[in-house]
Amino acid sequence: MEGEKLIEDRGFLAAPLTFFVVVVFQLLSKWFDQLKKKGSKNTRESELRTEIKQLLREASALSQPATFAQAAKLRRSAATKEKEVAQYLEQHHKEIKLSYDMYGKGLLASKVVIYLILVLCFWRTPIAIIAKQLVQPFGE
Repeated sequence: MEGEKLIEDRGFLAAPLTFFVVVVFQLLSKWFDQLKKKGSKNTRESELRTEIKQLLREASALSQPATFAQAAKLRRSAATKEKEVAQYLEQHHKEIKLSYDMYGKGLLASKVVIYLILVLCFWRTPIAIIAKQLVQPFGE
């Protein structure tokens, strides 16, 4: 009698607890996916881009033959800054990918552990119970 009561109490908690845990893990997974897709805005990148635009504006303002050397120098420094931005972005994307991969693996491992714990806790708990009156026509 007490064993049946314990199983009944477990069954009462099994469904809401499992539902809540699964929903939380699904929301965390979606959140990580959105963060990975969106990326992050970086102030250093925006500063370098504004410097490049400024250098190109100054170079285009120098259009006389006497200032050609100055304009060429400004264009070369803008090209160097663009290479610097590309290298920085590549390094930044690698770091972000590694961190998201690490968090994703941690989330997956925690999912597996929690799901295994739930399975072990509710192993003998019935999912659905059919009333005895419904089964009686088939036998005693």
